[in-house]
Amino acid sequence: MSTSGTLLLLPTLLADAPVDAALPTKTIETARATRRFLAENAKNARAFLKAIGHPVPLRELDIVEIGHAPDVAMIDAWLLPLQAGQDTALVAEAGCPAVADPGASIVARAHELGIAVRPLVGPSSLLLALMASGFEGQRFRFVGYLPQDAAALAPAVRALEADSRRGETQLFIETPYRNDRLLSALLDHCHGGTRLAVAVDLTGTGETIVSQTIAAWRATPNDKRPSLLRRPATFALLAS
Repeated sequence: MSTSGTLLLLPTLLADAPVDAALPTKTIETARATRRFLAENAKNARAFLKAIGHPVPLRELDIVEIGHAPDVAMIDAWLLPLQAGQDTALVAEAGCPAVADPGASIVARAHELGIAVRPLVGPSSLLLALMASGFEGQRFRFVGYLPQDAAALAPAVRALEADSRRGETQLFIETPYRNDRLLSALLDHCHGGTRLAVAVDLTGTGETIVSQTIAAWRATPNDKRPSLLRRPATFALLAS
């Protein structure tokens, strides 16, 4: 019988909110029982572990920073303690690990090495936004970030709208300080009948979800739209 430890995929909070309002008790208990973590940002991981009331002093926990783009050459070394039997949690920056978040390469290598992988239950901004949009939930696609370059953004928006006409909801995100720029591009380049949902601060105390046609968005005064400035947001688009 293998004595390998388990790679735990540990979701974290999406927004400021009570921990037990966003994470199941079993996930919190599992995190509290774990002593070793792989995290994109060690400082943020410590803040999360403090928020869940980890019983071990943070300085005594083994928190390995893997960065935004994990070094493939380091993965085997990061997984070596698991092969020796030590459970390790891959911690997301927000939401679920390896989904719009670094770590998929680590999970893939764990499978190759025969290490057990166990996903824990927690919030996903993508699924929550899709659920709340009222759009097609049988067929959907997450496209990540749209181009930053203004000249490339407009055709990318039009291409997304065209793809969605096949009955496939398009999900995408943006860096919070560029949310307003993205919303403006969507309103400038999409047809009036296309539907757009914007979900802000999901699971947080300031959660706001607006789902309506582009025409309705255009008709809504700026001060009546949800504030997107520096707030985590998920976008969903579906053309008629």
